[in-house]
Parts: sequence; structure tokens; C-alpha cells
Amino acid sequence: QVQLVQSGGGLAQAGGSLRLSCTASGRTFSDYSMGWFRQAPGKEREFVAVIHWSGGSTVYADSVKGRFTISRDNVKNTVYLQMNSLKPEDTAAYYCAANYRGPLIRTRDRYGYWGQGTQVTVSS
Repeated sequence: QVQLVQSGGGLAQAGGSLRLSCTASGRTFSDYSMGWFRQAPGKEREFVAVIHWSGGSTVYADSVKGRFTISRDNVKNTVYLQMNSLKPEDTAAYYCAANYRGPLIRTRDRYGYWGQGTQVTVSS
């Protein structure tokens, strides 16, 4: 079992920045590819970014490319999502997720463990 605890998020103005954190416990963090997803009211949960378990390769959704950065600290067992140049359409509940030795995949069903979610609200 992997437990994921999220922190960060909150309210920001358009053009501002926020950072999300997700700290894992229970298993070897460096064995897990870590993803971020988001879900706006009335919409399906969508892929945001993923970082590979080995080597740190990343993939981003087109909607956040160039604005968001995913990173990981295997000593702190934590994955981060730095969100810059925020837009009102980034407003959503954000979730981190873990995939054991998984590829850089966008499919949420492939992630076996999820954080509790944290709200990000961007005002115009």
C-alpha cells in the first residue's frame, strides 16, 4: 500500500503561481511514476502531468505545457507541481497518483494509488 498526502493549493489570481506537494509513505517512492490529475465541477478527471519512476522524464498535457512543472524529491518522498501563469480554467480539484514502475502514461485507470485531492481556484 502507498499512502499519498497532498498539501498546497488554494486561491490565486490569474497570472499567479501555486505549488502543490504530494508526500508518499508505505513503499519505496522511487519505484513509482507519479502523476497529477485534475477534475473541474461537472467534468471528468483529466491528466495534467507525469514524472517517470526512473530518470525523471516527464510528460504534460498540452493545456499546461510551458506553465506547469512536475518534479520529484526521492529523499523527501515527495512530488511537486509548480503552477505558473495560472488561468481561471485551471480551477479544479487536483489529485496526485502513483503507478508502480509505470510508464509515462496519461490513463488514470493505470494509477493504483491516489491522494485526497486539493482545491485550486484561480480568479480572473
